[in-house]
Amino acid sequence: MSSEETLRRWRLILGRYAAQPLSQTQFSAGDWKLDQALEYLYGREYEGRGLARSSGGPGSLDPSQLRAVDWLNRSRSLFPQEVFERMQTQAIDRYRLTDLLSDPAVLRSLDATPGLAKALLGMRGRLSGQMRDAVREVIQKTVDEITRKLRNDFVNALVGRRNRMRRSHIKSAQNFDARATIAANLKHYDVERKQLVIEHPRFNARVKRNLPWDVVLCVDQSGSMMDSVIYSAVIAGIMSSLPAVRVKLVVFDTSVVDLTHLAHDPVEVLLTVQLGGGTDIGRAVAYCESLVGNPQRTVFALISDFMEGAAPGPLLAAVQRMAQARVKLLGLAALDESANPVYDRQMAQRLADKGMHVAALTPTHFAQWLAEVMN
Repeated sequence: MSSEETLRRWRLILGRYAAQPLSQTQFSAGDWKLDQALEYLYGREYEGRGLARSSGGPGSLDPSQLRAVDWLNRSRSLFPQEVFERMQTQAIDRYRLTDLLSDPAVLRSLDATPGLAKALLGMRGRLSGQMRDAVREVIQKTVDEITRKLRNDFVNALVGRRNRMRRSHIKSAQNFDARATIAANLKHYDVERKQLVIEHPRFNARVKRNLPWDVVLCVDQSGSMMDSVIYSAVIAGIMSSLPAVRVKLVVFDTSVVDLTHLAHDPVEVLLTVQLGGGTDIGRAVAYCESLVGNPQRTVFALISDFMEGAAPGPLLAAVQRMAQARVKLLGLAALDESANPVYDRQMAQRLADKGMHVAALTPTHFAQWLAEVMN
């Protein structure tokens, strides 16, 4: 990378306060638009620290003359999608751009992402009735998108495993047998085009599960768990629609709330949870233990950062009792927005010593883990 390009990037990163020291930096018209968009949002950081905004550069538009909705529309076209989504979330969550939260039409125009859903859920109690309806629509779009990405993983994993010894006439992508299809169609290979012509695709049958499983999802709703709560709500909704699974959904902080009656509706679950407060995992696990009817056909999944705020004795005792009753015990450690595990490793080890299998997994891998346990 050239020194000129390096200076340009540093100038965009550091903002207008670097204009003087980096005065030799050459900015194009497009660079000034990037600079204005970044300054409009991140210049609030300086204001929050009691520093005045610097004056605009050549051809600049002072941030005070730019409305939030204008900034939103401009930034959407200036930045890559991933960058724009992060800026949009920070605008609401960190810098409280109230203009974005005063017009339902503007809110509905935002790109629905887990990060935006997290920010909106954190402030929904401070919104007008009209805005709450718009928030619900944004949450619904977010849930629909996550469901679209995850549903096949859970259906494939949990609705009967493929039986590779039996063929099926049901042409379903999830049952497609690539190896058998290639073997059966090799004679149709087109030498000139160097392509395999598929005349007879092959599909596997599936083993039907006759006995249902009970899956108890025990989800930590303390303030640090919002990302996990969103995905847990979606997972509960997906599994509630599967014939071989009976879902029980419990959320907790220092209180325990049974949301089993809402498990089929992830949006309602997310609008019901109350994030914040301390954490009493032992109390929640003891309650979930009371829900176990058939231990050998029950999976108990604790989704938490394992940062117990109460004395650990009741928690460890409840886990040990369920392990002795042969309940399948899974501990799913919290992941942050970058899918990095964030949890109390010492407590996780103590739970593992009592019979719980603990892992930090993405939702897709969690589906595979559930399938392995239930098979």
